[in-house]
Amino acid sequence: MFKILKLVEPGKYYHIYTHANGSENLFREGENYRYFLQRFGSFIPPVAHTLAYCLMPNHLHLLVQIKNESSLAEALKELKRIRTTDLTGFKNLSDLDFANLSGLTVLQFSHLFNAYSKAYNKMYNRMGSLFTRSFHRKEIQSDQQLTSVIRYIHYNPVGHGFTKHPGEWPWSSYTTLLSRNKPDWLAGEWLIQWFGSLTEFQKMHEPPVKNPEST
Repeated sequence: MFKILKLVEPGKYYHIYTHANGSENLFREGENYRYFLQRFGSFIPPVAHTLAYCLMPNHLHLLVQIKNESSLAEALKELKRIRTTDLTGFKNLSDLDFANLSGLTVLQFSHLFNAYSKAYNKMYNRMGSLFTRSFHRKEIQSDQQLTSVIRYIHYNPVGHGFTKHPGEWPWSSYTTLLSRNKPDWLAGEWLIQWFGSLTEFQKMHEPPVKNPEST
């Protein structure tokens, strides 16, 4: 079972990230990435708005806004209703109440990572933990930090030497936003409005121009 270092609070923004155990990879092939995003779309939309993401071979980054208390309360009701007919992935919901809605968000992330791990282990005839035992979160505390984290997440493939531009990596919200196959759970319109326009969004993700005199 996963642990999160601290609970998350309704309405707040968080950078969530986790890593594979040891030197292993979380994703070996395209089907792994696609399956994770499919499961993500089942577990996370009831509890959080997804603003940005990037899946790397051995780690991942997410930027989310936790839904408000009334939305979380409705999500808890619905998930408990589903649990009466399908127990898969919804264990421990009976332990939650409306006074502990932060726990619901943590539980959904935990279920996501555990569900993916089980499928991954079965696919590759593997045993043991796939992710590190804790997944981390950092609260976003300013508009400037929010913009920086979005750019940081999208620039991960560049920073790790996989691509020269964020648009060349298929497993991030940057590429997804520019495609015609945006999932409903990605807050694409919010991202565009945050930067002012799609053009400004792309400009903010261009690599910095080097000063010829400094090289």
